[in-house]
Amino acid sequence: MSHTDAVRERLDAYLADNDLEAVWFARPPSFAWLTGGTNVVDRAADVGVAAAGYDGDGLVVVTDNIEAQRLVDEELPDDATVETVQWYEADLPEAVERYSPTPAAADFDVPGFASVDPTGLRQPLTDADVERFRSLGADAAEVVETVVREASADDEEREVGGRLRDRLFARGIDSPVVLVGSGERTRKYRHYTTRDGELGDYALVSVTAVRDGLHASITRSVAFDAPEWLDERAEAAMRVEASALAATQRVGREGGTAGDVFDAIEDAYAAVGYEGEWRNHHQGGAAAYAGREWFGTPDSAASVHLPMTYAYNPTVQGAKSEDTHLVTDDDIELLTGTGDWPTETVEPVGDGPEIERHAVLHR
Repeated sequence: MSHTDAVRERLDAYLADNDLEAVWFARPPSFAWLTGGTNVVDRAADVGVAAAGYDGDGLVVVTDNIEAQRLVDEELPDDATVETVQWYEADLPEAVERYSPTPAAADFDVPGFASVDPTGLRQPLTDADVERFRSLGADAAEVVETVVREASADDEEREVGGRLRDRLFARGIDSPVVLVGSGERTRKYRHYTTRDGELGDYALVSVTAVRDGLHASITRSVAFDAPEWLDERAEAAMRVEASALAATQRVGREGGTAGDVFDAIEDAYAAVGYEGEWRNHHQGGAAAYAGREWFGTPDSAASVHLPMTYAYNPTVQGAKSEDTHLVTDDDIELLTGTGDWPTETVEPVGDGPEIERHAVLHR
C-alpha cells in the first residue's frame, strides 16, 4: 500500500469513528505526513503557512495568495486542491473555516473545530516513511561523524555546532537540536546547550536532524584525554539503550505500552550499577514526524507500534548513547550509522538480541 493510501485509510477511519466531515493539519510535522511537503517559512512558528485537510474524498490545502503558487509548484502532490485567500482578508484559521465542511477537527486552533492529536495517526510507519528515514539517517550520520572526527580539544563548542548546522543544511536537513558539550559541561548538565568554551578532555555531540518531516536523533562521543571512567559509563548507557530497544520489540510483538518499555529501562539501569539514574534525564521513545512521538515514562499508556522508529537516549553521569533505530517484528535496524565509527556489541538486560552500539572515539 502506498503512503498516500495508508494515510487516507487511517483518516477515513478517524472521520468515521468521530462523526466528522473533515480533519485539518497546519503544524509542520503532520502537514508533511499528509502532503509530503513543507508549510514552513518561519522556523520559530508552531503553525505553518498552509493547512492540509482531508474530507474523505481528497486532499485540500488552504493558504494565502503569497504562498499558493509556490506550494503548488514545489511542495504539493498533483491531486491536491488548493484554495486561496488574500493575505490581508483572512488568517489561516478563518480561511479553513471558510472552506471546510463541518463538523471538523484540526491540529491547531480553529473556532468551533474539535482538536485532533495526530500522534496515533502517524504510527506505524509506512513503507515510504521507512525509505525516507534510511536516507535521512545515513546522511545525518555521515555529517555528524565527519564533523566530530575532525574536531580537536581546543575547538570551541560553537565552532563545532556551526559546522554541523552548515553541512546538514547543505544536504537539505534542518537541525532543531544541536548540542555540543565539553566534558566539563556534560558532567554537569544532561542538556549541554552549545556555548563558547573549548571541548577539552572529551565531548558529546547530539543532533536531531529533520528532512521530509521525519526526525532522526544521533549522539557521538569523542575523547582527547578522557577520564578513566568514561568508557565504563558509556558502556552502561549503551546497555540501557540496547535493553530499551529489545523491550520495544518484545512489547510491540506482544502488545503493551510505553510504560512497559520503561519498566525494562528502569531495570536495566539497576542491573548496570546505576539504579535510579533514569530520574536525571528523559529516556527518549518513538520518533518519526516529531522528535519524539512519545517519551517513555513510568505510567505512559502510549501504544508501541511495529514497524516504527525509536530513539532512546540514556545518560550515565557524563556519558550518553543515542541513535535512531527501525524496530520491526523480526529486526532492529540502525538508521543513523555509517559503519565507520568504533562500536561495541552489548547485551540487553533480560531477553533480546545483542546489539552493536557506538562507543567513544578516542583521538
